[in-house]
Amino acid sequence: MIEERLRDTVPAVDSLHALPAGLAGVVDPQWRQHFPASPAAAAVLVPIVDHQEGLTVLLTRRSSNMRTHAGQVSFPGGRIEAIDAGPLAAALRETEEEIGLGREHVTFAGYLPPHLVVTGFWVTPVVGFVQPGFELKLDPREVAGTFEVPLEHILDFTNHRSRERLIGELAVQVYDIPFGEHNIWGATAGILIALYRLLLPAGSPT
Repeated sequence: MIEERLRDTVPAVDSLHALPAGLAGVVDPQWRQHFPASPAAAAVLVPIVDHQEGLTVLLTRRSSNMRTHAGQVSFPGGRIEAIDAGPLAAALRETEEEIGLGREHVTFAGYLPPHLVVTGFWVTPVVGFVQPGFELKLDPREVAGTFEVPLEHILDFTNHRSRERLIGELAVQVYDIPFGEHNIWGATAGILIALYRLLLPAGSPT
């Protein structure tokens, strides 16, 4: 189903249609004034590991020494550089650099809608399937650790927690997805909610 829903998707060419990262549902159009007017392009890999017993999503925990988003749960990825052919190339390069997952282990599936982040980036999520048997080598300057979340947990709407957050003077609803000792929030949760919505059967809670 993931392959079918993502087939023929293409990356956005600008940030005009990017979603506000992590926000739940429709929000006041004023939200955009609280985000950078000229965000930099970035890409992340959403690695879905194809275990025999079921699919999982591989996530990282950022180093506490990072200048932005220190200690947060995230996807491997970063800024799209001039050397990159596009979001896919950037996501694969950054994934290799951050966690040592080689591109030969990743089968590209498609793109999710871009997300706009308050720290000055618009992020294109690149979905890829990863075959087990890989060995990770983390860059400790950027990544403190990794863990996997069953896709079944992410697709169960009872695990989605909505809470209020202030952006400037604008009150918005954001999502958290707790998992064991981890709390997935912000852009990472927003991207996972976008994946959840992509796979929704008709009539399911949004």
